[in-house]
Amino acid sequence: MTVLVVSLTAVLLRAPAPAAQPPDATAHARAALSAIAAGEFGKVEADFTSQMLAALPPGRLAAIWASLQAQAGAYKNCGTEPRVIKISDKEMVITACAFERATIDVQFAFDTSGRISGLVFRPAASAFRPAASAVSAYTPPAYANTSAYAESEKTIGSEEWTLPGTLTLPAGAKSAAAVVLVHGSGPNDRDETIGGNKPFKDLAAGLASRGIAVLRYDKRSRVHSARMAGLTDFTVQQVVIDDVLEAVKALRSVSGIDPARIFVVGHSLGGMLAPRIWMADPSIAGVIVLAGAARPLEDAIVAQSRYLAAADGTTSAEEQQAIDEAEALAGRVRALQPEDAKSGQMIGGLPASYWLDLRSYDPTAAATKVKAPMLILQGGRDYQVTAEEFAKWKATLGARRDVTFHSYPLLNHLFIAGAGPSLPAEYLLPGHVAEEVVRDIADWIQAQRR
Repeated sequence: MTVLVVSLTAVLLRAPAPAAQPPDATAHARAALSAIAAGEFGKVEADFTSQMLAALPPGRLAAIWASLQAQAGAYKNCGTEPRVIKISDKEMVITACAFERATIDVQFAFDTSGRISGLVFRPAASAFRPAASAVSAYTPPAYANTSAYAESEKTIGSEEWTLPGTLTLPAGAKSAAAVVLVHGSGPNDRDETIGGNKPFKDLAAGLASRGIAVLRYDKRSRVHSARMAGLTDFTVQQVVIDDVLEAVKALRSVSGIDPARIFVVGHSLGGMLAPRIWMADPSIAGVIVLAGAARPLEDAIVAQSRYLAAADGTTSAEEQQAIDEAEALAGRVRALQPEDAKSGQMIGGLPASYWLDLRSYDPTAAATKVKAPMLILQGGRDYQVTAEEFAKWKATLGARRDVTFHSYPLLNHLFIAGAGPSLPAEYLLPGHVAEEVVRDIADWIQAQRR
């Protein structure tokens, strides 16, 4: 899912000659964080390399910090022990910092002279989550029949990118259909936890209660975040698609599952990529798209920023700054040239290669090449993936008899019911994926027979 949290990365360029005694990176990061929290932005900017100053001129850091707090809530503390990563001659220090509504990883990169050559703010795990004390313990939805299935741990992939996962298998399964759940954007866990909600855990329990096996797993960008932070040339192929294909492969070897009836269920970015996943493995039995994005990611970031700013009827200076930052990000993405894919340039915490890969991909056009049945679902209160995007799926695929569409007027981006305009704060309130969504998915899968 796309949740707006400001992020900025400067390109890590060649460092100047090393200083005789560069400062300790961890201590340096702590001092810089303390200065930022105290509003002493000039102290931090004084430590920037010339490349950083070009990317982040004086005054921009203050604006980003204000915009970050406008979205994630007031800054609280950075009490956790930092993680230090060494890549070539660079040192990166990542510190998880608590804000009122989110935990944000603040990542500094230091060159060999100890100067700041990179700075990133990004969600630590699930964006816009309340403090642990504010989150109620998860309870299964009413439609979950916990005696109808069993859960076990399942490792996805092999060698360097293995991921921990959970297999939810219906009791007594002999030839069950199965699904792989594909996350939205960000470093999601296997439950796609956000605030007090676990939509993937709901789906697993609900579908398994209806006789369908489910495999879900922690995302690569969560499990291997330290290694991912050092890469500057990845695309959605590495971040998403490769691992989905490994999960499908793992399901085919599970006793009690029909290897010819394995489906992919993609949410948000996962839904956007679902047609591309099928094209990578046409033996997948069918594709289910939950709130599948159908517009460019950079356009969605700008639109969401404007939506959130206008939600209370006025646009504050901080909100306008967030819009300006989003538009600047989008402008940088649109200006990218194909040769920038290998430049190492970072935009919004993601490499140019990632943006270029998505920029060249039209999910609805790709879906016309999918020679398998599709189910496309949309929440009527979803502001992250909009009704206009759902209409684009329908306009492109509506004439196909093997494509089914459902829209749910009261549901938000997580397919949880609510009232009125949807806002990020709604995700903090515990809820469950609507039973009608689980029923429609299960009924559709059971109707697909090869």
